[in-house]
Amino acid sequence: MMFRMSRGKRVVPAMVLAASLTLLAACGSDTDKGEEKPGADGNTSEAPKEGRPLVVWAGSQTPIVANFNPYSPTVLHAALGSIYQSLFFYNKAAAGDPVPMLGESAEWAEDGKSLTIKIRQGVKWNDGTDFTVDDVIFSFTNDTAKADYVDSVEKIDDSTVKMNFNAVSFTNAYSILGATYMVPKHIFEKEADLVTFANATPVGTGPYKVQAVTDASYTIVANENYWEEGKPQVKEVQWIGVDANNSAESLFKAKQLDWATMFIAQPDTLTADGTLGYLAIHQNPTTLYTCSNAKLGCTGAQTDTAVRQALNLAIDRKTVNEKAFFNLSGDMSPTFAKPGRDDQWVAEGMPATSPQTADVAAATKILEDAGYTKGGDGIYEKDGKKVSMKLISVDGWSDYNAAAELIQAQAKEAGIEIKASTVTWDEFSDSRMTGNFELIVGGVVGTPIADPYQIYRDWFSGDYTQKVGTQLESGEWNMARYDNPVVNEAVKKAATTNDEATKKEAYAAIQKEIVNDLPYIPMFLSASQTFYNQVDFDGWPTQDNLYSFPPAWDGMSSGVVLANLTYK
Repeated sequence: MMFRMSRGKRVVPAMVLAASLTLLAACGSDTDKGEEKPGADGNTSEAPKEGRPLVVWAGSQTPIVANFNPYSPTVLHAALGSIYQSLFFYNKAAAGDPVPMLGESAEWAEDGKSLTIKIRQGVKWNDGTDFTVDDVIFSFTNDTAKADYVDSVEKIDDSTVKMNFNAVSFTNAYSILGATYMVPKHIFEKEADLVTFANATPVGTGPYKVQAVTDASYTIVANENYWEEGKPQVKEVQWIGVDANNSAESLFKAKQLDWATMFIAQPDTLTADGTLGYLAIHQNPTTLYTCSNAKLGCTGAQTDTAVRQALNLAIDRKTVNEKAFFNLSGDMSPTFAKPGRDDQWVAEGMPATSPQTADVAAATKILEDAGYTKGGDGIYEKDGKKVSMKLISVDGWSDYNAAAELIQAQAKEAGIEIKASTVTWDEFSDSRMTGNFELIVGGVVGTPIADPYQIYRDWFSGDYTQKVGTQLESGEWNMARYDNPVVNEAVKKAATTNDEATKKEAYAAIQKEIVNDLPYIPMFLSASQTFYNQVDFDGWPTQDNLYSFPPAWDGMSSGVVLANLTYK
């Protein structure tokens, strides 16, 4: 199996962003060139359209801490895609071959146990050092990044590496080529701990490099050594910290924000004057993470499968979608295959979507069959312990906060006590990475190709989690601490084949277990609502040209978007 693309092929037939070396205080722009406008400090300054920074919010809150380490769980958004790049770009928003980035071609051996990769020549790190096959080898083999299926990575010549695997690895193609960020060996090999390394002055190959970081924002400017000729065109990008969606909405209305992906109940209130374009794409699942595995240290009522099953049936998703998400979310399947796109992978007998209305009678029957009895306060209990759980969401995430409160009320009808509360982003991140939680309203990263394997391996495999109290390692996403031998074996089976029938058999085994066990209680496919300044900047993804997944927070995708913008 092989794919090739010519070196000169562009992601889109448009010019892209370039950079300025000045950190402007202003947080955005008015659309008229040269109009005076308030800066972030309350002063006014001249800010012509061309040359001013593009202002982005990707979910960061203040104070911002300088961390551009792609291996860190608290890495700042611009590090991924804008500074560090993968070998190929996989477009989540549309079907198609992966686009060459730092790699030019990749060829699988017939047995799927080796992969030969040609890298792009003439690429430099932003410190002027050449990007070489040694950097590629280090990026795949350092102790933090090396995958368990990788045996070795060897240099064939100055433009070629060969990856050798201990098992058939066709299904790892995206992880290898699209989700492994290339890092400079001459910088990273000096660090004893690649996870805690803050990397405040990152050396990358991407279109931008860091200029300055404050508590309120950080600024990236054009990388003069960038390998794509003529890119970037926009001269400066300022990533700001904002406390909540409503604050970002206010900045948009004041024309002080240019790009953000966030929930807005009535998007027309932002787009009515034509300044902002808008895209809503159903991509990533929204779920309730449950710390599900008592054997790995999870505590709480949610460690009982019966409780998770009952809560799943107690939720009225139709009402939650209507009241918290204003009917903008899409139905999702408890198999975690994306409806429509991934239907071929849904096993016979598996539900196409989760139940949309509550079934209180079925929920209470599950609890009673499992030995729970209802207390005088209407809440079920067993062995002296109530079916009571804390559900957290992030301060300012109004849609998730509203959903949590609705779930709290709905669960009570089925004798389940949910205590909804909000935490800071840092507390949220720490909780899910260490397993110190009971329930979290959180998203699952969807796959960029029409195959749910990546979700099954990363989010459900026991090989991709840690005991509670131990931080998940780079590349591990199993927040639920789920560890099911049947799923683990089926994931490994799927990884060893490129045969569709064999993969379907493995996926059927996985789906049977996860639909029953519900370590992540499925809610919706979230509508990623992206707003962008279409008056001052051109080249954005549109419904007619989805050359990239448009959210500002999405790693490589955001870097590709920034590299394809121009001043209008």
